[in-house]
Amino acid sequence: MVEQLSVFLANEHGRLARMCRLLGNCGLNMHSLVVADTAEYGVARVICDRPHAARGVLEREGFAVSVTHVLAAQVPDRPGALADVLESLDAAGINLEYVYCFLKPDSSTAVDILRVEDAEHATEVLTAAGIGLLHASEIYDPDEI
Repeated sequence: MVEQLSVFLANEHGRLARMCRLLGNCGLNMHSLVVADTAEYGVARVICDRPHAARGVLEREGFAVSVTHVLAAQVPDRPGALADVLESLDAAGINLEYVYCFLKPDSSTAVDILRVEDAEHATEVLTAAGIGLLHASEIYDPDEI
């Protein structure tokens, strides 16, 4: 399992830029960022090199942050690789809440971040399908609070 930051952003001009600048000024690197929004707020989902340090920085500056455990499937960077992952989960009846992807630096593999209802069952299904799951230490420094 990997720890993802979910940062709740008021739908205000410059709020996302402020979040990114805070992290950057503290030497914290985002490996991936995806933002979902509504009319009132947005949720930035971040895989960061030091998630607990990033959480602390953001909370001290007034951002609402939670840590969510997600699966990180490592797949070849090729057409259809994500479909393989999703079809395996679908065949097992596992509900997918959301997914986003990023490329590993200096690699020919992609990382599919998956939020599922039953992570333990999903882990078993994906492992049986030959889909590798990454540990936190393979993506970032699993720092402590």
